[in-house]
Amino acid sequence: MDGFIAPGFAAVGEAFAIEPRGGSALTVLRDGEPVVELVEGWRDEARTAPWQPNTLVNVYSTGKPVIAMAAMILVARGLVDLDALMSTYWTSFQTPASVRQVLSHTAGLPFFPVPRTASAFSDWDLLCGDLAATSPEWEPGTVAAEHALTYGHLVGELVRRVDGRPPARFVAEELGFDFGFALADADLARCADLEFDRPDWPQRNAGEPDSPKSRAISNPEGARDLSVVNSTAWRQATVPAVNLHASATGIARFYAAILDGSLPSLAVPQFTGPDLFIGEETTWGLGVQLEPDGTWGHGGLGGSAGYADPARGLAIAYVTRRLGDFAALDRIDAALPR
Repeated sequence: MDGFIAPGFAAVGEAFAIEPRGGSALTVLRDGEPVVELVEGWRDEARTAPWQPNTLVNVYSTGKPVIAMAAMILVARGLVDLDALMSTYWTSFQTPASVRQVLSHTAGLPFFPVPRTASAFSDWDLLCGDLAATSPEWEPGTVAAEHALTYGHLVGELVRRVDGRPPARFVAEELGFDFGFALADADLARCADLEFDRPDWPQRNAGEPDSPKSRAISNPEGARDLSVVNSTAWRQATVPAVNLHASATGIARFYAAILDGSLPSLAVPQFTGPDLFIGEETTWGLGVQLEPDGTWGHGGLGGSAGYADPARGLAIAYVTRRLGDFAALDRIDAALPR
């Protein structure tokens, strides 16, 4: 384990070190200043390339608030109305859902409607066309179901239609943190390879057959296939719901910028109730989950997460290449000074 721990945060470092993941990083900022910056392990399965502070790793749904922020920047500029129908900006869009409903996972479009292979992840227009032409599973605004794979295309195409820039370029130019979609060639060498903590990890995280979770994550094929998600094609595709490649510090600085008012707030409650994908009661904000303890953010399949704790002025990000559960993050959170 290498890095920095400020006085008063030793227990956080101890929690991070309890069970090394063979490649992970933790950054905690307090009022925008680092109090914990730690890395451990390697970027590769062969354990030849040590994890560095600028290592990028696929953080799955931890990236959803990033594409939500792209839309909220346009809202703040008066270019998008949260209560306008998506078709106001995306004229071929058939579902009568508002921008607000899309951002809060209540648009009724949690599944890509046309069966597609993994190659579809590299075809932005194809998947957006599928979504534009389909009908919602439920009346928009009535049911929450995390839009596991569709969220980024719904929000990202809105951004593209309004601003003109592809969503990956918009994020790179408007946010500028150490993360991104559709990585440039120069960033590929910084990427960590994902691996499973157990051989049966994909089956344990597949959901019941024909359940909303199973349907949401299985099409297009490959989002939990290591041969897909460790490929150059995936890293250079734009799949904003699940393929943000980020350093822990990049994500933490994103949340710190929201806390200090540099970026619009996402932590505005929109829906509270059962989420059919998550399988439990959830409060959705504008692209983030709001917790009863006042924290808010988003986790990603496999154990990565980014979140803010406004009461303590903390922005926290934990990223890992070893796909498992959230036990490490739970230990870290419990060790944070109260």
